[in-house]
Amino acid sequence: MSTPIDIAPANDRELVIARLLEAPREAVFRCWSDPALIVKWFTPPPWKTVEAVMDVRPGGSSLIVMEGPDGTRMPNPGVFLDAVENERLVFTDAFTAAWVPSGKAFMVATLTFEDAGESRTRYVARVAHWSAEDKSAHEAMGFHAGWGITTDQLEALAKTL
Repeated sequence: MSTPIDIAPANDRELVIARLLEAPREAVFRCWSDPALIVKWFTPPPWKTVEAVMDVRPGGSSLIVMEGPDGTRMPNPGVFLDAVENERLVFTDAFTAAWVPSGKAFMVATLTFEDAGESRTRYVARVAHWSAEDKSAHEAMGFHAGWGITTDQLEALAKTL
């Protein structure tokens, strides 16, 4: 299981998950950037990820569709703002494909991947929200538990690559 790293949020609109993962950063990055792998780890049970389409480059679009136990589907379209292989991914829901503004911007996520010794990765996910209210809503949705579970699932899959 991943080891928590204590990193404070930068401000009152940010949530952070930081972990030391027992997997090489190339594998962790691949799990975040390969649609065939995203569907294997991205959603905490009993939800599942049923579709992932990703164009991992600045300006590239993404679509991750999650499905609840009752069959309810939640599409999550977005755009990559930055992508540096094995180092960083930055994406937002403020835009959908082709820089079309979304109905309501909610967050910008910055993921960093750093070597932390042999076959280990220092993984930090900083999720900045457009308002303190959006941050509070994300926390109430179970951000820490949900992203914690999926980070453990990410680590488990990355170890196998």
